[in-house]
Amino acid sequence: MTHILDRLAATIDARKGSDPGTSYTASVLARGTDGAAAKFREESAEFIAAVLNETPDRIAAEASDVIYHLLVAMAAADVPAANLWAELEAREGISGHAEKSSRGKKKKKG
Repeated sequence: MTHILDRLAATIDARKGSDPGTSYTASVLARGTDGAAAKFREESAEFIAAVLNETPDRIAAEASDVIYHLLVAMAAADVPAANLWAELEAREGISGHAEKSSRGKKKKKG
């Protein structure tokens, strides 16, 4: 049995190239990385507002939107969900402080 996130990622990948008029996922993907990132930003703000003001059910619903739009944005950037799963697995069992300090300073683009 596959995990729900694997199934979601597979569904998103299957929607690439679909008709944006009949598939919401395809309509977000058709906007490219800029559009997918903007939608992720919007959903992230809604999640933050829910955490601050809403019920656990609303928070979970908004969290679901964030995860879905994260995976859509990754698909728009041609980054497979498997890359995310691998990164999470690599960090499993490592202190958040230790992991963050191991990244060092990154240069900004531009």
